[in-house]
Amino acid sequence: MNSPKQAAVAPANWSLEKPTALLLLADGTEIYGTGVGKQGSSIAEVCFNTSITGYQEILTDPSYAGQIVTFTYPHIGNIGTNDDDMETLNWQTRSGVSGLVIRADITAASSYRSTQEFNEWLIKRDIIGISNIDTRALTALIRDKGTPNAIICHNQNGQFDIEALLSQVQNWGGLEGLDLAKTVTCTDILSWDEKRWNWEVADQNATGFTNLKSAEKHIVVVDYGVKRNILRCLTNLNCKVTIVPANTSADAIFALNPDGIFLSNGPGDPAATGKYAVPTIQTLIKSGKPIFGICLGHQMLAIALGGSTVKMHQGHHGANHPVLDNITNKVEITSMNHGFAVDAATLPAGVVESHVSLFDGSNCGLEVTGKPIFSVQHHPEASPGPQDSYYLFDRFFELL
Repeated sequence: MNSPKQAAVAPANWSLEKPTALLLLADGTEIYGTGVGKQGSSIAEVCFNTSITGYQEILTDPSYAGQIVTFTYPHIGNIGTNDDDMETLNWQTRSGVSGLVIRADITAASSYRSTQEFNEWLIKRDIIGISNIDTRALTALIRDKGTPNAIICHNQNGQFDIEALLSQVQNWGGLEGLDLAKTVTCTDILSWDEKRWNWEVADQNATGFTNLKSAEKHIVVVDYGVKRNILRCLTNLNCKVTIVPANTSADAIFALNPDGIFLSNGPGDPAATGKYAVPTIQTLIKSGKPIFGICLGHQMLAIALGGSTVKMHQGHHGANHPVLDNITNKVEITSMNHGFAVDAATLPAGVVESHVSLFDGSNCGLEVTGKPIFSVQHHPEASPGPQDSYYLFDRFFELL
């Protein structure tokens, strides 16, 4: 660590003598380690994720576009990778994180489900990584000072032009004001019929996924960066699912004759994406059709209803976040990934704060009084162990 002002949260020597990778923060802090994944460089915001499972799902979650993920769990990559655990809609192409930071060397895969070693998978998906650094110290730095902008570099010759790299990262404006949904959304209208993983099916077949046979209702999903398991949860309700691009007009959505509309998760600043999405959402609200939003969809729904969003100090990224359901007074353990939050104080009359974080009191959900409209900040489709929030999909189906 070169910057003396960081000495309180990091050891004096947390770098390797002969590094092949560098994480350079915008304040000039240099963190050296061993490169993994693709060689090259990428500028993004650095966050930390506290999950102990699901690294492949995290790295392919489109909501992480524009971010470098620091894993607090030390063993990342040891179970390998497979095609079933992808979260991007178009999983054959790169979509999701800008880089990753891990504590230990990647070891050989030891899961029967693995079809490819983790480092090979990273290279194939153009993901740059750095290992052998003190991730606890970096996490403490982010906790104390907020999510920094940084450039991550992997160069096997170990040579880095610090002055040029620092100029690049300091000239990057950060995530505020960035519409990243347009970089991860689908480009055409798509259909989805895959249901949730079933272990009984997996015991009999090569995969645990099954397909929808008949549909009771029709849901249109507005794709701001939707995760595949969200789509599976909707299909599991015996619903036909149609996916439309983020900039699809309300008239085009109505032309598909949906019984309900889902506003998906996604990356970037909700106010920026909201410049074209919010007017559409406001028209959808007026239709009286049931609407359910998650993460970015929740944030933009709040803006459409008259609220506003704020950039968080460090965000929420992990699979162990306690959330209180104000309607049922039940506490749920949830999965979260967001760097912006709805400012509950700006929600107008008739919009109720349905969920709240028990970590910091930030808003985690809303409901519209007298209308079939609700949303949550957390990810009920994620299954890191707890499945506490699956009931939200059932609630949406009942509204249909």
